[in-house]
Amino acid sequence: MSKIQNDKIKKFALNLRKKILDMSLVAGADSSHFGGALSIVEIVSVLFSDVMNLKKENPLWDERDRFILSKGHACLAYYAALSEVGYITNKELETFEKNETNLLGHPVINRDLGIEFSNGSLGMGLSLGIGVCLGLKKKEMKNQVYVILGDGECNEGSVWEGAMSASNFGLNNLTAIVDHNKYQQTGSNDEIMKLKSLKEKWESFGWETLEIDGHDIEKIKDSIIKKKDKKPRAIIANTVKGKGFSFSENNNSWHHAVMTKKFYDQAKEELEAKYKLN
Repeated sequence: MSKIQNDKIKKFALNLRKKILDMSLVAGADSSHFGGALSIVEIVSVLFSDVMNLKKENPLWDERDRFILSKGHACLAYYAALSEVGYITNKELETFEKNETNLLGHPVINRDLGIEFSNGSLGMGLSLGIGVCLGLKKKEMKNQVYVILGDGECNEGSVWEGAMSASNFGLNNLTAIVDHNKYQQTGSNDEIMKLKSLKEKWESFGWETLEIDGHDIEKIKDSIIKKKDKKPRAIIANTVKGKGFSFSENNNSWHHAVMTKKFYDQAKEELEAKYKLN
């Protein structure tokens, strides 16, 4: 990756964190899923700013790649990315979780805004992606499909039914990225349902499987664009829940917490110090 590409993705990720903060404050007492959105910022940034084929002027372009956020509660990162690529205005971001908004606490399908599917019921996104991949294969189209799942979401049996079928059909147009931040809504994975080796699990279902640092931009991109064989690819991305701010990192209280002005100001100060912003 060139320095120009690297810098572009880093700037995209910084802008996502700023927008996630702003939307969380806008949500106010309604709260937002802050921690799980921050853990996927670098993954989403690589996809939307560098890897995926998209057209700013045409969200419905037939040759577009598809993005499915199976862990729909992390929509703050999704909406921020759609804003960065020009599908959603910054003004619309201010309506997050407000009456009559298009930007609810889980994504609701609106392809004019780049939201491909409604998501929120965990375990459904992978199956949606498989259906899209099968359709693209039948049409002999080259579009790629990217699905982000949570590690806690892998407790759902539907994930493994989908994993089995994707390899059975040889869906090499499908990439599943597991946000392995080690936490779910009410505690750590180990406390609730031990996952053991996710890499070994996905491999056993017939996927080409890679394990990476989910905040390392170069490793994320390399793992996504690596030439595929006839298998779907699973990327186990080791991440930090709440990544980017001292008060939220590995603090599961921020799975779904209220953003106060005090925490907002602290977060802005930390961003300014880290990135030397004016």
